[in-house]
Amino acid sequence: MSAIKVLAVDDDIINLKLLKSMLLKTNFVSEVVEAKNGADAIEILKTQSDIGLILLDIIMPIMNGIEVLKIVRADGHFKNIPIIVLTTDETKKAEALESGANDFIMKPVRIDQVSEKIQRLINL
Repeated sequence: MSAIKVLAVDDDIINLKLLKSMLLKTNFVSEVVEAKNGADAIEILKTQSDIGLILLDIIMPIMNGIEVLKIVRADGHFKNIPIIVLTTDETKKAEALESGANDFIMKPVRIDQVSEKIQRLINL
């Protein structure tokens, strides 16, 4: 299994740095690109065709995670990128999965949990 490039999307800069730090300690993530909101995430996807997985917060300003999911899943270039949704709001789980998320993680994120879910998705 080759290492992948992950797009981490969260409006909380501390969460982003924590995610990046966790992911780079694994042997299956080569790079972490950060986006502070959904609009930034969409722009990054348009310019970086080698994104292998998206970790996506749901509750964000400008463009929330559900909107990002709908845009990504409707676009032929991005629709097959695995997306794991991160949130503190359990009530968003069904909506996220219906909108195209591959998996769901409740915050605070634990490295073992995120590692297992990423590995399962990229090994499919």
